[in-house]
Amino acid sequence: MASRCSPVLRALSRPAPFSRYARTPNSSRWLATASETKPSSSTPPPPPASANPLITRIVDDISGLTLLQASDLVTQLKARLNIQEVAMPAATAAAPAAAAAPAADEPAAEKPKEKTVFNVMLESFDAGSKPKVIREVKALVPNLTLMDAKKFVESLPKVLKENLSKDEAEKLKKAFTDIGAVVKLD
Repeated sequence: MASRCSPVLRALSRPAPFSRYARTPNSSRWLATASETKPSSSTPPPPPASANPLITRIVDDISGLTLLQASDLVTQLKARLNIQEVAMPAATAAAPAAAAAPAADEPAAEKPKEKTVFNVMLESFDAGSKPKVIREVKALVPNLTLMDAKKFVESLPKVLKENLSKDEAEKLKKAFTDIGAVVKLD
């Protein structure tokens, strides 16, 4: 080990002018690396000047937080300021609503909101289509065994799927009505 390290130790122990690793200001390599290191400093660029030093101090404190600490800060601020979670509407839905707002000076009758989330409920089935319904239920819920699917079908009415979109619920209803079952959307 000492034989491998000795050239390195000798090079480091030499005085600077005689070392082959020493850089002198006259060498072109020294000038090239000096110009490259000047623009990239390790400190971040100064933030834009703010009129309020309190705001600047708060920004500095927040920028030093980890992601978990920032998340805790957000939840505490929401609790302290009593801010509720609000789902942001899609951009396409926001533009027509903004355009319609000035025209809505007169009171308009509220339209009932169209239901977007459905539960598919199996109500009943034809006696001859019982095996088909059992197979369809077993295919719909993959962790059910054949016996569990039979018990499920025999204990009607039961909810097949919950929280489906309108399209998915309609497809599921059509599939079960085609095999002879009565399905209701809630």
